[in-house]
Amino acid sequence: MKPPSPTFSPLYRQIRDLAMQALASGEWQPGQAIPSEQELAVRFQVSQGTVRKAIDEMVADKLLVRRQGKGTFVATHSDPHALFRFLRLTPDSGERRALENIPLDCLHARAGQEVARNLELEPGSAVVIVRRVLRDQGVPIVADEIFLPEELFNDLDFAMLQNWKSSLYSLFETRFGQRMIHAREKIRAVAADRPAAEALGISEGTPVLLVERIAYSYAGRPVEWRRGLYLTSGHYYQNELS
Repeated sequence: MKPPSPTFSPLYRQIRDLAMQALASGEWQPGQAIPSEQELAVRFQVSQGTVRKAIDEMVADKLLVRRQGKGTFVATHSDPHALFRFLRLTPDSGERRALENIPLDCLHARAGQEVARNLELEPGSAVVIVRRVLRDQGVPIVADEIFLPEELFNDLDFAMLQNWKSSLYSLFETRFGQRMIHAREKIRAVAADRPAAEALGISEGTPVLLVERIAYSYAGRPVEWRRGLYLTSGHYYQNELS
């Protein structure tokens, strides 16, 4: 049997990988301007065109943001433009608005089989469980149960959740250095059980969407698994395909 042939990586992809290392190591912080294309070309000893192609791909992946006349910056969850990157629930009117975050609980526990599998942990590993409700103009529309590796979020507590006024992902990024790069979701229709019905103020058995998400940070590490129950009587789940 022949050994597998080595795979060829285009030069701009190699530069992208080096830039990703700068992001993952914290050399380039969220919201910070990165070096110019000319500076990066000198640093990596390649042409500016090669650097530009690598940067273009990272901008398309929402890892970096270009600002006209100012430069290229590391994307951050604190940017208002990033607010709806992962939240896909949209009012029937089509006008998206910031949702009110109501924390309900913050527990430290041990991972069962399902949590461990989704977070790539050993069963019994320490995890943090966050439960919250999102409200739109005072109306509960999402009930979330969020699981996080305790080794990355060991100081997270209920008071911190109550006092934080921005998005949960901006909290993870700012206080714990964990930036969500991409996520995978599974969606199915279910009937609301009693805890979900109480959290959302609806009747038990009401149809809701169950959205299960695994969010990944740099190097493809899963750092969050959540189960969200979405009430769609006045909202719809919107996605963009390309």
